[in-house]
Amino acid sequence: MTSRRSDPKPWTLGASVLAGAAAAVGASACCAGPLLLVLLGLGGAWGSQLAAMEAYQPWFIAAMVVFFGYAFYRLYLAPAECAPGHACALPATRARQKALFWVVSALAAALAALPIYAPAFY
Repeated sequence: MTSRRSDPKPWTLGASVLAGAAAAVGASACCAGPLLLVLLGLGGAWGSQLAAMEAYQPWFIAAMVVFFGYAFYRLYLAPAECAPGHACALPATRARQKALFWVVSALAAALAALPIYAPAFY
Protein backbone atom coordinates (compact mmCIF):
# COMPACT_ATOMS: atom_id res chain seq x y z
CA MET A 1 0.00 0.00 0.00
CA THR A 2 1.49 3.27 -1.03
CA SER A 3 0.69 6.44 0.76
CA ARG A 4 0.38 9.59 -1.18
CA ARG A 5 2.24 12.46 0.39
CA SER A 6 0.70 15.77 -0.41
CA ASP A 7 3.03 18.68 -0.88
CA PRO A 8 2.09 21.95 0.75
CA LYS A 9 0.12 24.14 -1.59
CA PRO A 10 2.46 26.59 -3.30
CA TRP A 11 1.71 30.28 -3.38
CA THR A 12 -1.06 31.08 -5.75
CA LEU A 13 -0.66 33.64 -8.48
CA GLY A 14 -2.98 36.11 -6.76
CA ALA A 15 -1.19 35.82 -3.42
CA SER A 16 2.14 36.46 -5.07
CA VAL A 17 0.86 39.58 -6.85
CA LEU A 18 -0.68 40.90 -3.62
CA ALA A 19 2.52 40.23 -1.69
CA GLY A 20 4.51 42.07 -4.37
CA ALA A 21 2.17 45.04 -4.17
CA ALA A 22 2.46 45.07 -0.37
CA ALA A 23 6.25 45.03 -0.66
CA ALA A 24 6.05 48.01 -3.05
CA VAL A 25 3.99 49.90 -0.47
CA GLY A 26 6.62 49.10 2.13
CA ALA A 27 9.41 50.23 -0.20
CA SER A 28 7.76 53.60 -0.71
CA ALA A 29 6.61 54.14 2.88
CA CYS A 30 9.57 56.39 3.64
CA CYS A 31 8.58 58.88 0.94
CA ALA A 32 4.98 58.23 -0.06
CA GLY A 33 3.77 58.13 3.55
CA PRO A 34 4.92 61.63 4.49
CA LEU A 35 3.73 62.97 1.13
CA LEU A 36 0.29 61.43 1.67
CA LEU A 37 0.12 62.81 5.20
CA VAL A 38 1.02 66.30 3.97
CA LEU A 39 -1.65 66.07 1.26
CA LEU A 40 -4.19 65.09 3.92
CA GLY A 41 -3.21 68.05 6.06
CA LEU A 42 -1.39 65.95 8.63
CA GLY A 43 2.32 65.92 9.13
CA GLY A 44 5.02 66.59 11.61
CA ALA A 45 5.85 63.68 13.87
CA TRP A 46 3.95 61.07 11.86
CA GLY A 47 5.88 61.87 8.70
CA SER A 48 9.22 61.81 10.45
CA GLN A 49 8.49 58.36 11.92
CA LEU A 50 7.88 56.95 8.43
CA ALA A 51 11.24 58.27 7.25
CA ALA A 52 12.87 55.61 9.43
CA MET A 53 11.57 53.01 6.97
CA GLU A 54 14.10 54.20 4.38
CA ALA A 55 16.72 51.80 5.76
CA TYR A 56 14.50 48.84 4.83
CA GLN A 57 13.71 50.01 1.31
CA PRO A 58 16.21 47.67 -0.45
CA TRP A 59 14.72 44.68 1.37
CA PHE A 60 11.20 45.64 0.35
CA ILE A 61 12.28 46.11 -3.26
CA ALA A 62 14.01 42.72 -3.24
CA ALA A 63 10.86 41.09 -1.86
CA MET A 64 8.77 42.84 -4.50
CA VAL A 65 11.01 41.53 -7.29
CA VAL A 66 10.90 38.00 -5.88
CA PHE A 67 7.11 37.98 -5.55
CA PHE A 68 6.47 39.44 -8.99
CA GLY A 69 9.11 37.12 -10.45
CA TYR A 70 7.30 34.13 -8.98
CA ALA A 71 3.97 35.43 -10.31
CA PHE A 72 5.54 35.84 -13.77
CA TYR A 73 6.90 32.30 -13.55
CA ARG A 74 3.50 30.90 -12.58
CA LEU A 75 1.70 32.92 -15.24
CA TYR A 76 3.99 32.48 -18.25
CA LEU A 77 6.63 29.81 -17.72
CA ALA A 78 4.87 27.14 -15.65
CA PRO A 79 1.14 27.81 -15.62
CA ALA A 80 -0.95 25.60 -13.38
CA GLU A 81 -2.88 22.89 -15.10
CA CYS A 82 -6.60 23.37 -15.00
CA ALA A 83 -9.30 20.81 -15.53
CA PRO A 84 -11.71 21.45 -18.40
CA GLY A 85 -14.87 23.13 -17.28
CA HIS A 86 -13.28 25.21 -14.54
CA ALA A 87 -13.02 28.98 -14.81
CA CYS A 88 -9.22 28.85 -14.97
CA ALA A 89 -9.44 26.85 -18.22
CA LEU A 90 -11.10 29.72 -20.07
CA PRO A 91 -8.76 31.83 -22.24
CA ALA A 92 -10.50 35.01 -21.06
CA THR A 93 -9.60 34.20 -17.45
CA ARG A 94 -5.93 33.75 -18.33
CA ALA A 95 -5.98 37.00 -20.34
CA ARG A 96 -7.47 38.87 -17.34
CA GLN A 97 -4.81 37.41 -15.06
CA LYS A 98 -2.06 38.59 -17.40
CA ALA A 99 -3.56 42.06 -17.73
CA LEU A 100 -4.00 42.39 -13.98
CA PHE A 101 -0.43 41.18 -13.41
CA TRP A 102 1.02 43.84 -15.72
CA VAL A 103 -1.14 46.65 -14.35
CA VAL A 104 -0.30 45.83 -10.73
CA SER A 105 3.38 45.34 -11.62
CA ALA A 106 3.56 48.74 -13.31
CA LEU A 107 1.82 50.47 -10.41
CA ALA A 108 4.07 48.71 -7.90
CA ALA A 109 7.19 49.69 -9.83
CA ALA A 110 6.03 53.31 -9.93
CA LEU A 111 5.30 53.19 -6.22
CA ALA A 112 8.67 51.62 -5.40
CA ALA A 113 10.42 54.27 -7.51
CA LEU A 114 8.61 57.08 -5.69
CA PRO A 115 11.65 57.93 -3.54
CA ILE A 116 13.47 58.87 -6.75
CA TYR A 117 10.90 61.38 -7.97
CA ALA A 118 9.19 62.33 -4.69
CA PRO A 119 11.42 65.39 -4.12
CA ALA A 120 9.80 66.98 -7.17
CA PHE A 121 6.52 67.10 -5.23
CA TYR A 122 7.89 68.77 -2.12
